[in-house]
Amino acid sequence: MNQWVNSGPDHSDPSLKDMLVTVDKNDDVIGYETKLRCHQGQGILHRAFSLFVFNSKQELLVQQRSALKPLWPLFWSNSVCSHPRQDESFEKAVNRRLQEEIGASSQLIYLYQFEYQAAYLDVGAEHEMCSVYIGKIEPTICVDPAEVADTQFMSIEAVNRLMIASPERLTPWFKMEWKKLMSDHRQDIDALFR
Repeated sequence: MNQWVNSGPDHSDPSLKDMLVTVDKNDDVIGYETKLRCHQGQGILHRAFSLFVFNSKQELLVQQRSALKPLWPLFWSNSVCSHPRQDESFEKAVNRRLQEEIGASSQLIYLYQFEYQAAYLDVGAEHEMCSVYIGKIEPTICVDPAEVADTQFMSIEAVNRLMIASPERLTPWFKMEWKKLMSDHRQDIDALFR
C-alpha cells in the first residue's frame, strides 16, 4: 500500500502531480518526476529550497506545518520551504511559494546549497538538493491553512533555545539549516537590518 497516498486527507492534493526537477549529486538535471514519486520510499534526489524571513525586529517567522502534510505534519519549520517546478527558476519558485503560503513578498538573498536525506516514519522521505535563502518581510501575513497550521515570530535567541529544548518538534532540514545559518551566515542575517 502506498503510505504517502493513503496517509490522510492530503492524498487529493493536486500539487502531488507537480513535476519536480530531479538532479544528480552535482545538481545537474537528470529528469523530472512527480512530487508524489519524489517523496516515496527513500526519495528521489530533487531540487528544493528553504527560506528564512525576518521582520523588522529581527525575529524569524517560523511555521507549524499543516496537519494535512503527509511528511512531518504539525512539526515546526522555517518560514517557507518547497520546490521549483519543471521549467521554473528558483527565484520565481521561492517568490511564488512565499506568496502562496504566507501572503508575503521579499527581496531574496541566496546563501548556500546542500544535499540531505531524511525519512519520516514509514510514510516517505525527503531527498533534496536544497538552496537556502533569507529575506525580510512586514509582520502582516496571511497564511494558507492547507499549508500552515500556525506561525510565530521568534527572536534568534528564542529559536536557538527551541533547537535545544524541543528538537523532536522540528523538521530535520530546519535544524540542519539553522545550525549552518548560525555558524556561517549570521553576518548575512545581520546585514538585512543595516
